[in-house]
Amino acid sequence: MTRGSPRDFSRALFGAAALVLLAMVALPVGWLVATSLSGPHGPTLENYVTLFTDPTLVQPFIITLESSAAVAILCVLVAVPMGWCVARTNMPLRRLVRVLVMASLVTPPFLGAIAWELLAAPNTGFLNQLARVAFHLDRAVHPFNIYTVAGLTFVNFLYTFPYAFTFVANALERVPADLEDASAILGARSAQTLWRITLPLILPAILAGGLIAFLQSMTVFGSAAILTLPAGFHTMTTRIWSLFQFPPKPALAAAASMPILLLTLLLLRAQQLILGRKGYVVVGGKGARRAIVALGKWKWLALGFCALVLLNAIVLPYGALLDAAFVKVAPAVPTPANLTWSHLHFVFFELDATPVALWNTMILALGAATIGTALALVVGYLVARRAVRGWQLLGFLATAPLAIPSIVLGVGLFLAYTRPPLLLFGTLWIMLIAFVTIEFPAAYQQLVSVTSSIHPELEEAGRLLGATRLRVLREITSPLMRSGLVATWCFVFIGAIREISAAILLFTAPTRTIAVVIYDLNESGDTGSIAVLGLLLMVVTFTVLAVANRVPIAVTAVEEFRE
Repeated sequence: MTRGSPRDFSRALFGAAALVLLAMVALPVGWLVATSLSGPHGPTLENYVTLFTDPTLVQPFIITLESSAAVAILCVLVAVPMGWCVARTNMPLRRLVRVLVMASLVTPPFLGAIAWELLAAPNTGFLNQLARVAFHLDRAVHPFNIYTVAGLTFVNFLYTFPYAFTFVANALERVPADLEDASAILGARSAQTLWRITLPLILPAILAGGLIAFLQSMTVFGSAAILTLPAGFHTMTTRIWSLFQFPPKPALAAAASMPILLLTLLLLRAQQLILGRKGYVVVGGKGARRAIVALGKWKWLALGFCALVLLNAIVLPYGALLDAAFVKVAPAVPTPANLTWSHLHFVFFELDATPVALWNTMILALGAATIGTALALVVGYLVARRAVRGWQLLGFLATAPLAIPSIVLGVGLFLAYTRPPLLLFGTLWIMLIAFVTIEFPAAYQQLVSVTSSIHPELEEAGRLLGATRLRVLREITSPLMRSGLVATWCFVFIGAIREISAAILLFTAPTRTIAVVIYDLNESGDTGSIAVLGLLLMVVTFTVLAVANRVPIAVTAVEEFRE
């Protein structure tokens, strides 16, 4: 380096980023493994023996696998025709359908579960009341019961199918019309073309969407806790949570987390193999012409199918929450006699937890979004440009949190930061670490994609003029990535504001978030306050997107990450 030339701190930055990622990933996982092998008298396999022999641990695992498999199948069966209708047909209101699907993706599953409690609880559910009146049924008869494995599967499906839908719709939009036109010229009927050309091209996306749906359902905590605990049975995530109740059994909880972690690793590896297949490569990409199928009179049937799905995912749940927020006792048909403002008054003026929880939620979401985006920008740039030696390791560490379910990460962080030298339990710092870690892979993958789409010529010119990599990143690359950075920030903010799986294990009274307060109120049955807080959570989420004026970009970020 010549005298007076600026110093390039890229290597130091790489080292710092690697250390941060190691602290985020390796430390909690290391403590998780070590604790799972610990006993009163030293290392032992006793926890694993208990895990595979105790029926109260085996049964939740079986229920989790069965329900998650059913969710994955339902998601594929719905996402494929729905994605085809939106991406490849002249069905009316296609854009609105896509927006509402993304609204379903943004909706926290635990909030959807609470809404469906209001709709389909055996005795008081609005749908059961309506069915009794419509069909003159006895009060003891309840056609709908959300407190079952089938009910849990249904709710998880409603807030998981958008992942599979996004995979399928994006894959269909990338299939150029040339191949299908060639099939038609050779005499194939539309059904034959669909079966022999289109379906094989999108099969990797279908399988990957199903795997993501399985993983999301397997690792969800909020909806499972809300629907299974009143019914007296567990999924694996709720059983892990129960092991932290009095008397706590952290070693057994760590052992119970390992099957979920290992299964997640295997399924993510399967997803990589599926998406990495080279048998169906399409030249032309996103800009290729798409064949739009004219459905004729069938377009209304297609729209009705999409509307039915969205009715259950968006319209009915949000309607139930609005009803509960403004009637005296929910669920009930709103009339002038039973409308009230008391729930809003209680939440905003009487509930002591509201201001603290709202403040914590905003601090954590804003902090996670800002820190996660900044770290992802640096790491994504170094990896995309292969700027430093060891960029492959950096990329691996950046994507590794994908293999750690939120509830498992919560266990690991609890074990790692409740002892010296880092006593972070009971502070917002441990929650912030959890939120950044959970959302970081999404931010990283989005910004790697954005960086890769920018030609490096301008950066090379800056380097030739003597600028360091950091200055090039700050003054040249970052401005070109502005829309991608905003989209990534919004995506991480949304994920952090709805997170409950890790938070439920890490919170204390001073560090509760809105999601945790909603969960606590659900145990006391205060549906009116729950509805107000749930709607407040969604208003805050959508307001952030609106203020950023990047809603279309945020949706694109969600879709591109899920690809």
